[in-house]
Amino acid sequence: MGSMEARTTSENGSAPKGNENQQQPEDGSQDRVLAGNPPENDASGKRKAGVLPLEVGTRVMCRWRDGKFHPVKVIERRKIPCGVPSDYEYYVHYTEYNRRLDEWVKLEQLDLDSVETDVDEKVEDKATSLKMTRHQKRKIDETHVERKCDLKHPPGDEIYRNGTLSMFEVDGKKNKVYGQNLCYLAKLFLDHKTLYYDVDLFLFYVLCECDDRGCHMVGYFSKEKHSEESYNLACILTLPPYQRKGYGKFLIAFSYELSKKEGKVGTPERPLSDLGLVSYRGYWTRVLLDILKKHKGNISIKELSDMTAIKAEDILTTLQGLDLIQYRKGQHVICADPKVLDRHLKAAGRGGLEVDVSKLIWTPYKEQG
Repeated sequence: MGSMEARTTSENGSAPKGNENQQQPEDGSQDRVLAGNPPENDASGKRKAGVLPLEVGTRVMCRWRDGKFHPVKVIERRKIPCGVPSDYEYYVHYTEYNRRLDEWVKLEQLDLDSVETDVDEKVEDKATSLKMTRHQKRKIDETHVERKCDLKHPPGDEIYRNGTLSMFEVDGKKNKVYGQNLCYLAKLFLDHKTLYYDVDLFLFYVLCECDDRGCHMVGYFSKEKHSEESYNLACILTLPPYQRKGYGKFLIAFSYELSKKEGKVGTPERPLSDLGLVSYRGYWTRVLLDILKKHKGNISIKELSDMTAIKAEDILTTLQGLDLIQYRKGQHVICADPKVLDRHLKAAGRGGLEVDVSKLIWTPYKEQG
């Protein structure tokens, strides 16, 4: 882009003197500027030049796909390969929305008049680290890990091992930093998660794949040590590389096996997310229909609850959703036709990894002292 001089007014309103017969650009760009919005003054131009490139942590208004400007925060930046050295693209987070809408944007989408610098020390460190090569940063990280972390498994008691799978129970009060870091990790993938620091009242059950190098976390769930509402699960996460392998169903089943050991019925903490409701409905359906298919004679909802540790209300809503329960003469009656059960079982899909109860060595939590 070529430079273009435009008429400006001084502070007292008079126009600066100049050559009135100055030659105009052939492409008529001078006419377009005068006909449209007034050109920026020198002070504004210098200010914009001073803020470019935008630092990581800067807050600015960005034009979104709806054509309107929304507040964003710069999370990352990168140079445009074919551009001039000062050309950057910016990865921004729309502060009004969740992180699923984060995206790379070009400079022309940003309103530089709205720039607000909000760069703290941590962000400055991150901006400085952008100057390192990936190899240099990886070497620094590896050195740090080798020097600081020598743990081969989560800092808790191993309560289950079956083949290469192990489950560790971590007390949030005894291992507060580890519990907080688990919550931070879950927050990366669960937008609705809000627990960060208050981990003293929770137990974390961390599922690992084990090999000769140690135990590698694949997912976890947490539960309150004492729940008045009979909650047996507060938060559940399977890390993305290990999803669709049956680990999520395994964690849900494991939470109910712990409830059986406690001699209580359990239910997940409400409200459930959409994906959580689908997962639990699938688990409840498979467990209940499998019992109904094998059971001979009449069976009550109370008996089903005692056998499975599933709360009676969850059993009732699940069977009603499958049209397997009717209300007759003041009580609920289960109507289980074998062909209907087979059809629902097929629709529910496979059950995933099974929990071998004989490999579970665990006693319910009791407050010491």
